[in-house]
Amino acid sequence: MRKALKWLAVLLLIVMIGAGAAGFYVYTSMLPVEAKEQPVKITIEPGTGTAHIAKLLENQGLIKNSILFVSYLKWKSEGSRFQAGTYEMQPGITYDEIIAKLNSGDVVKAEMIRFTIPEGFTVKQMADKLAEEGLVDQATFLKLAKDAAGLNDELLSQIPTDERLTYRLEGYLFPETYELKKGSNEQDIIARMLQETRTRLDKIPDLDQKLQARSLTFNELMTIASLVEREVVVDRERPLVAGVIYNRLKDGMKLEIDATVQYVLDKPKERLLNSDLRSVDSPYNTYLYKGLPPGPIAAPSLKSIEAALEPKASDYLFYVTKKDGSGEHLFAKTYKEHLKNIETSKAMANQ
Repeated sequence: MRKALKWLAVLLLIVMIGAGAAGFYVYTSMLPVEAKEQPVKITIEPGTGTAHIAKLLENQGLIKNSILFVSYLKWKSEGSRFQAGTYEMQPGITYDEIIAKLNSGDVVKAEMIRFTIPEGFTVKQMADKLAEEGLVDQATFLKLAKDAAGLNDELLSQIPTDERLTYRLEGYLFPETYELKKGSNEQDIIARMLQETRTRLDKIPDLDQKLQARSLTFNELMTIASLVEREVVVDRERPLVAGVIYNRLKDGMKLEIDATVQYVLDKPKERLLNSDLRSVDSPYNTYLYKGLPPGPIAAPSLKSIEAALEPKASDYLFYVTKKDGSGEHLFAKTYKEHLKNIETSKAMANQ
């Protein structure tokens, strides 16, 4: 009997020692890791479970034991409020501090890139500018603007796939200042610009009804808007110039807009010669071909789009730029008046 009691005592002692060791292990495992000056970043993807989060924390050296952390979460009824994102944590913080951080959504702000696309820019100018700023590969950007491969914006359903188009997305990448996450590629950038175009157009009241009233396609609207953008500097003249374009189209006249020839040239000229206007054989050349070019020739501003939608009614068929530095135009109803305005404009240059 005494021998049995002795063995029982030994067994109890072993159990107590084991329990104490286990308790000590659990206790020490739940203590914060060694504090370090350098913070650690951890990214929680949307939908990530607590077990996976715990493993991430363990792998990054923020906790000692992921299983114990999960058990602690269950005991505290925590984990359901964790928010996705990239967090910065200091090694040495407690379980409760980690939980509070993940609940707060206090994520690290992503590094951003910022760029501006001026109104009236062509796709080629955009590619050159963004490549110069180190944001895109020029060739990749241009190829994507030409074929729109891999893009799925709903706006694409309204943009034709006409083989005559130099770039399918010409005129549809809205001129604006953009901010995107650092590391965004050409597809990300173009997708964001398409989205901005769609957002701006969605805010125009009764857009579809206005297009129907003028028997215009969406592509024709954006093409006219791009012509206005390239021709006009003074805002109040935009609706008037748009009206002239409509008048010439209605009368079956060639538009004879210099900017359409400049668009085709590899290197736009400061001043076009008469020989340039007639020698550039392209469907974009409105000196050779009647009607609108196949598509836009630049990125129109919202003001130009609105002017194309609601042009100012007049009998004008011609306009010429004043050579006085104002950027304004002289308008005429007849070719005879137009020739007189040309001479008036030349005289302004000599004053």
